[in-house]
Formats: sequence, C-alpha cells, structure tokens
Amino acid sequence: MKRILVTGALGQIGSELITKLRSEYGADNVIASDIRTADTEAVTGGPFEILDVTDGEKMNEIVSKYKVDTMMHMAALLSAKAEQFPQMAWNLNMGGLMNGLEAAREHKLQFFTPSSIGAFGPDTPKTNTPQDTVQRPTTMYGVNKVSGELLCDYYFKRFGVDTRGVRFPGLISYVTPPGGGTTDYAVEVYYEALKSGRYTSYIDKGTFMDMMYMPDALQAIVDLMEADPVKLEHRNAFNVTAMSIEPEMVAAEIKKHIPSFEMIYKPDPVRQAIADSWPDAIDASAAKAEWGFKAQHDLASMTTDMLSKLKTTITN
Repeated sequence: MKRILVTGALGQIGSELITKLRSEYGADNVIASDIRTADTEAVTGGPFEILDVTDGEKMNEIVSKYKVDTMMHMAALLSAKAEQFPQMAWNLNMGGLMNGLEAAREHKLQFFTPSSIGAFGPDTPKTNTPQDTVQRPTTMYGVNKVSGELLCDYYFKRFGVDTRGVRFPGLISYVTPPGGGTTDYAVEVYYEALKSGRYTSYIDKGTFMDMMYMPDALQAIVDLMEADPVKLEHRNAFNVTAMSIEPEMVAAEIKKHIPSFEMIYKPDPVRQAIADSWPDAIDASAAKAEWGFKAQHDLASMTTDMLSKLKTTITN
C-alpha cells in the first residue's frame, strides 16, 4: 500500500483508520473521503475529498487524481439504521460497494471492505461459529453484508481484483460516538458511566455478542492488507474477535472503577431481535492461521483504557 483512498472516512471506523494510516504511510499518501465535511483530523490532516460513494464517476476521478493503489471502502449504513431505511441501505451499501469494486478492477487496486457478524443469522451455529458456515441473515444490513462478501469473492475470482476483508464484531471506541449499530450499547455505557453513573441498556442482560476494541480492529485491517496473498485461502470476510461479552459483564467491569455505577435494562425490540439473531461467539482460527491475527485487548484492559481516555475527553 502506497496511496490509499478511504471512503466513509468520517464514520466510526474510518475516522480512526485515517489517523492510523497517515501515521504509518504518511499524511499525503492517505486520501480521506466522505459525503460531508467536518473540522476533524481526517479532513484537516491530509488530502480530503467530498464523495458520495453512489457516484461512481466521481470515485474514479479521485482514484485517478491521486494515483491511488489501494481503496479501503468503509462507507455504509449500519444495522439499526438499515432496518429503518432498508431501500436506502441497499442503495448505499451495495451501490457504493459495486462502484468501489469497479474502480478497483479498472485501476488495478488492492481493495478492502469490512463485513460483519451481521452476515450471520438465526440458523448459524451460535457458539464457536465457524469461518465457513450457514449465512441466512434476517436483517437488511446482514443481507447487504453477505451479498458484499460474495461480490468481493466474485471480483477476485472473475477479474483478479485483490479483495480482502474481515467480519468485524461490535467495535468499541472512545474517539467516535456511536453511529446506529446494534452493538453500540457497549460504547454508550462508558460515556454514561462517567457522565451520570448509570445506563439504560437497550440490549437485555444475558445477550452475548462478540466485541473488539478499536485499536485491535485497525491493526487487523493493516495486517490483513500487508499479508502475503499466497497464504490467504479465504481472502474476504475473515472472522475476527477479541471477546464474547454480555451487558452484565461490562457493568461489572465498570464497577471496579466506578463502584456506584448502575445498569438498568429496557430492551429495544428491533435491536434486541437483531442481537438475538447473531452468534454468541465466533471462531477466528482462520484469520490466525492465514495472516497471524491476534487481538491485544480483553474486557478488563479495554475498560481501563476506555474510562481513562473518556474521562479526559468528557472533562475537556
């Protein structure tokens, strides 16, 4: 990777991915793009372009302008929002992906896009979910992600595009506020623990889902993109995870730092149904074997770091 275009650069993952990539590959070599602008490092710290990913012509113009060799396609409408606006989700998630893959084919780019545990469904094995298994999601977001996995496989096999991707679990970050995902309770809870000392969870106790701290997720992207392609048997949609947790476990860990913290439950029917359709814990052995994936943070170390970093942010 020498010249990298990131779409959706102001989103949950993109905003932090930009910072990491610019620190490793040079600010001028990482082009951020999004449908909107903002006064953030992604916009002010290096090249930035306004891009609606459903505009394939504009995407190709940017690739040519900056002589891009790698695209990281992060633009998407997330799970809960996609259920509210399914047609918009299809048009954005699939239309944008198709444009990205076509640009990668035409310009011979290396191409990354994330899939999700949302690509699984109620028929998928719930525990130790295999890399290759039944995928029959019951959400629009899940349908988009399965379709995207297959489309990336197709572009690799049919056109030789160097496509790569992971199935991210819920991602937890102190930098970017939650953006409409089902697993975002595990982000919101840390903010509210510091602000008010209590949190009302829209996900019920006992609901296990895989999670990962954002620094591990960002490192996984870089490691996969730098991996020897000969060793990549799967290429797209590698299972990755750091921890399988439920809300009570998060609350218990927070109480070690804030003993008075209180968690109450008011499950949201839509997001609870989505969570119930996903696996409890997935198997990341293929990623470990094929490109050396390894998460560095568990729930305890993540909680310590989250509260420490957020305390500074909220105070300021």
